Amino acid sequence: NVNAEQVEQTIEKINTALKGKQVDKKIKQKLNYAKRNWPKNLEKYERQEKILGERNSYSKTDPDATFMRMKEDHMNNGQLKAGYNLQISTQDQYIVHYSLHDNPTDTKTLIPHMDGFKKSYDTLPGTITADAGYGSEENYMYLETENVDAFVKYNYFHKEQQAHKSRVDKQPFQQDKLFYNPQQDCYYCPMGQKMEFQHTIQRKTQSGYEQTYSIYQAQNCKGCPLRSVCHQSKNNRKIQVNHNLNRLKQKARENLLSEQGIEHRKKRPCDVEPVFGNLKQNKNVKRFMLRGIEKVEIETALLAISMNLKKMTA
Repeated sequence: NVNAEQVEQTIEKINTALKGKQVDKKIKQKLNYAKRNWPKNLEKYERQEKILGERNSYSKTDPDATFMRMKEDHMNNGQLKAGYNLQISTQDQYIVHYSLHDNPTDTKTLIPHMDGFKKSYDTLPGTITADAGYGSEENYMYLETENVDAFVKYNYFHKEQQAHKSRVDKQPFQQDKLFYNPQQDCYYCPMGQKMEFQHTIQRKTQSGYEQTYSIYQAQNCKGCPLRSVCHQSKNNRKIQVNHNLNRLKQKARENLLSEQGIEHRKKRPCDVEPVFGNLKQNKNVKRFMLRGIEKVEIETALLAISMNLKKMTA
């Protein structure tokens, strides 16, 4: 870690050491260039990193905005544009809460969005429904801790249902298809061989949430007739299992497939999606007019008020 002051001091030491000596002209030019530019550039980089924070980009015209891939891509080249990730909560197509985020993925927006809801209403909703973009271990744990009935999909939920309907298992050797014995804390491979627990490892997500994975390994895969379709490792098969996430997914699966869950899933696209559609297509609101997150929040509030008033008088 080098700062501008340290660079200046080092250049000064070099100049002092070379004083009164015959020095190549190119060396003096390099020192003068370093003295003029390096400290200034380091100070600029420090300012930029401070603005950047935990993001991977920011806009020079609006430092609060982050470059994201937009759905409206007229050039069809996946270009990035500065923007905000707008999240809204609706009930019967009324906007009851909104929040703006500087990250493009929905996964990391649910908890701050819900915290903002709690700050506004001094309570959390008893039930929420959300699509697969919000289904993560961290979000499920948050909702479970806050005693919120969650009907939140996870990745591959629809693929699971399609596979169940087709009754054709195209990937029978996946680790979630392996039998688990909770009493002995072990798995069994497709040939019935015991896969014993080895150790646990911790991993942190981008948001800093720590996940725990248990490692299991088969004892002897040599000569197994199913080895080529079971795994491609040169050694015995090894799997990593997040038991807590599996438990939360099972809970989410039961909620989503219940009668109440099916009702919520049918209602969600008819509740929140028309609000976005009305804003973008009927009201032609496809970009924010103001810059800076504080001003954009005010602009969003005015839009939400107008939408709700229009809904009341419709």
